[in-house]
Amino acid sequence: MSEPSFLKTLLRRVVQPVDKQRSAARQARNVITLFHALLSERGEVSGAALASEALAAYAALPENALAPFLNLLADEFSPAPAEIATAAANYELDHSAANLIALQQAVESPRQELIRRLNMAPGGTPVLVDIRRRLLRNLKSNPHWLAVDADFEHLLTAWFNRGFLHLKRIDWNTPAIILEKLIHYEAVHEIAGWTDLRRRLAADRRCFAFFHPALPEDPLIFIEVALTNRVSDAVQPLLDPNLVELSPTRADCAIFYSITNCQEGLRGISFGNLLIKQVVFELNREFPRLRTFATLSPVPGFMSWLVETQPQFDTLPQGLDATTLLKSLHDPDWRDKADLAARLKPVLMSLCAWYLTKARKNDEPRDAVARFHLGNGARMERLNWLADTSKRGLRNSAGIMVNYVYHLDDVERNHQAFVAEHRVAASHQITKLARGCGLSRASAK
Repeated sequence: MSEPSFLKTLLRRVVQPVDKQRSAARQARNVITLFHALLSERGEVSGAALASEALAAYAALPENALAPFLNLLADEFSPAPAEIATAAANYELDHSAANLIALQQAVESPRQELIRRLNMAPGGTPVLVDIRRRLLRNLKSNPHWLAVDADFEHLLTAWFNRGFLHLKRIDWNTPAIILEKLIHYEAVHEIAGWTDLRRRLAADRRCFAFFHPALPEDPLIFIEVALTNRVSDAVQPLLDPNLVELSPTRADCAIFYSITNCQEGLRGISFGNLLIKQVVFELNREFPRLRTFATLSPVPGFMSWLVETQPQFDTLPQGLDATTLLKSLHDPDWRDKADLAARLKPVLMSLCAWYLTKARKNDEPRDAVARFHLGNGARMERLNWLADTSKRGLRNSAGIMVNYVYHLDDVERNHQAFVAEHRVAASHQITKLARGCGLSRASAK
């Protein structure tokens, strides 16, 4: 290759990434310019048209323009510090209603009004949810976007409150576009196609979801329920598409075995507690014979906690220490080796009970699923050995699952004790298991 052509090739390699960065920055700036124009617009009709144009421009942004776009959104639509300081000083001197309103107006970022105006565009709400989804995926490495996220969360929390949500039962007659989304969104126990889904929607099953008028064909969250004659201690039988159907009128137990949040852009906006309470009400009305409402829940953080803490044991059944325990679990066939599984069972069950009841994150249970159900007023009732033998179940919790039971007479009391004192409502079986693991209290954190 001649020197001139070599230099041209080298120059192209250097210049093209720079040109792409400049192009992405220009496209991001174009969208932000439309946002500024939208904020200055006074007419409602023309404002809706401009909002549609601005969101269409955002939707056309290439992936490498997302960061420049969000940087500009953070930098150019924040409240003015000088105005906040002036308003705060005035209110400190005179606590009048007028000064309070002026302070509130100064503190609120122009971004919130911008988001409200963008929401005027037809189909604006799903796009705004998508902006937050993409923001959240990159927030950890871009902490200066926190204020942007706070504005989105504030407004989305108001727009997606319970008053706007519709609870709908999903069955085999539900439109296919929604059924396809169940298969796509299911995050706890994968739905392996239409045959699997059909069994999950059979007569002895119930599936309910919350919908919002702005996303009529897109569930926000859904819950899957099995109607049974006992509290289930393993999930694989419930997921078996060939499981014989039970007449729902003969069931006396409702098992909540999967709850899935569908919209990543609505993270932090709680729907699950409302959903469970509403579903319990609906099931109670349809099937008066139901006496027990319980979950069969995963313990998603148990194994990562065990590996991370490498706890020191005072005493340990079966003569195992932490190193030997973890080494044994690296054997992919450990659960099929009867002697090894028998040695591991008392150790892992005790450690899991301790993790669920004692391991803390900001004074609350470290396990997210435990926080959710205990915060709803459930009681941690029973640990189930090798209840989920899927790859995910073994990887996350050594196959252990938990039954949380919703005793309707105790729900409010349990909820108040958890909120006020972070008290974990747990059965004698679980507290006894936790005491037997030999962990010191110092390991709780």
